[in-house]
Amino acid sequence: MNHLELREQIRRCLHSTHDLEAITGDLAVAGMECEVQTLMPAAVLVPLVERTKGYTVLLTQRTAHLEHHGGQISFPGGRAEDRDASPVHTALREAEEETGLQRRHVVEIAGFLDLYQTTTGFLVTPVVGFVEPPFELILDAFEVAEAFEVPLEFILDPGNHEYRSTFYEGQQQRYGVIPYPGRCIWGATAAILAGFARRLTGNPLSF
Repeated sequence: MNHLELREQIRRCLHSTHDLEAITGDLAVAGMECEVQTLMPAAVLVPLVERTKGYTVLLTQRTAHLEHHGGQISFPGGRAEDRDASPVHTALREAEEETGLQRRHVVEIAGFLDLYQTTTGFLVTPVVGFVEPPFELILDAFEVAEAFEVPLEFILDPGNHEYRSTFYEGQQQRYGVIPYPGRCIWGATAAILAGFARRLTGNPLSF
């Protein structure tokens, strides 16, 4: 499948609006309940970078000292501000603030994935955008330790998705992981990527 065909397939598998009712997330997995009205709105950019050998996903590693999700691998993004007209504006603003990715390099908003609620109290809108290189990243050293790219082909392979378990507040909890050489993608980022993979490939084997 060439770049144009894959691009069209990606468009078709996504929601065309951010005004969604479908919600997945940590709270549901953990068997917890939370009123949507109490969650803080946030958005992340799922940046699909068009490289010669295929699309990649641009990810960041958050600095360890951050209050929320410190040290974790994540998409560029964050909480909505009053000045943001929509989740698209939130995602693009946060991506530029955190990584220096200028909005002109996000050449198309392809669509949206299911809303995702986190145990830290956020309701996240994943915004999928096509990114056209060349671009230069200037990382916010306070929030971002590193930025890197993972081949989309790797993420779409359910053989690279696995479950792990841990004890949390006296109970055993399972969580999804996408191990990448030298990295461990887990939590909300892994779950959103797995949901994207299910939508794009139709393969239900992802966690």
